[in-house]
Amino acid sequence: MTSASLLEVDLSKKPLTSIYGTILTLKSQMACNVARQVSGAYKTLQSQIDKRESEWQFLDFDPTSATFSFERDFGLSGDTLSITTLAGRRRYKILNYQYAQRYLDGSWKYLASKLCLHKDGAYFFHLACAKDIPDKNIVDASTFMGVDVGINCLAVASTTDKQCKFFAGGEIKNHRNIRSKERRRLQKAGGRYLGTRSSMRTLRKIAGRETRFMTAVNHKVSKDLIEFAIDNGISAIGMEDLTGIRKRTENKVSTEFRYEHSSWAFRQLQTFVEYKAKEAGIAVIYVNPEYTSQTCPRCNHISRNNRCGVAFRCEKCGYETHADRAGAMNIEHRTRDLRYILESQGGNVSPPDATRLFA
Repeated sequence: MTSASLLEVDLSKKPLTSIYGTILTLKSQMACNVARQVSGAYKTLQSQIDKRESEWQFLDFDPTSATFSFERDFGLSGDTLSITTLAGRRRYKILNYQYAQRYLDGSWKYLASKLCLHKDGAYFFHLACAKDIPDKNIVDASTFMGVDVGINCLAVASTTDKQCKFFAGGEIKNHRNIRSKERRRLQKAGGRYLGTRSSMRTLRKIAGRETRFMTAVNHKVSKDLIEFAIDNGISAIGMEDLTGIRKRTENKVSTEFRYEHSSWAFRQLQTFVEYKAKEAGIAVIYVNPEYTSQTCPRCNHISRNNRCGVAFRCEKCGYETHADRAGAMNIEHRTRDLRYILESQGGNVSPPDATRLFA
């Protein structure tokens, strides 16, 4: 499991303008980091090209961002950060935050990290941390929870004991729509020209605000989900494997809702839930998402007519509930069934392989 924290570095007395000048020769480790960073970026691009998700292009690298390797060209000692620069080894005082203190208690392993220049002119050290946490065997699980992620309801959790919790997303969706309309209005300012000076200045000011907002929301929702799981003694959480869902459904979404669909940060929420669950000692498994919102959790009857908007009513047995709650209940059922299938087989599989059991 990996995590990251931002450590603000006080460079007021030692600006980096002279450190990253072009007249000095790169140190050997810095040269290795440059080659490693560039090759890694192009390797990622090639994998996207193989999946037909991108096209070949030359990549640009920010000159105000530098990568450092722990114990080679950066080190931490208390509230002091020492890094290798073109002008030699320099030490800077860390303006640490309370939430980041736990990453400096000696139980975390430090990975390659970055020093980045933020828009406000301050440098931040992006400290990458990792801690080895053994994966829980789902065969040992006895209580389960299914989590259905969506747009109107960011997440709906349902446990084996039929305890349920909703994380509504209506106000969040409205907030994002307001931000989207604001950006479109500013981009259209000035008629056929690409905005006015004032509109472009405002666009630069609000750039990334919605992304940061959704990241904060997903952190809050995932934290509350894990707290709900702990309160109910959950030992395994099931979620849908939504890989490729945007491509599969992009032609089914009207133009009016295309932005909401394309910017849906479901994978980020699932990732946050996954690493927080592992840290809490809860197993995480991904199941096949087919028909989870059309299957009756009581009689297992599958029909498109079972769901009408946010309402679910089985046309066979008459069972009624919220559609997202029905989806969460079905995910919990599949996760629980998987546990008994694996127990009968006498083993365990990784989450990606587990989805094939319900294909």
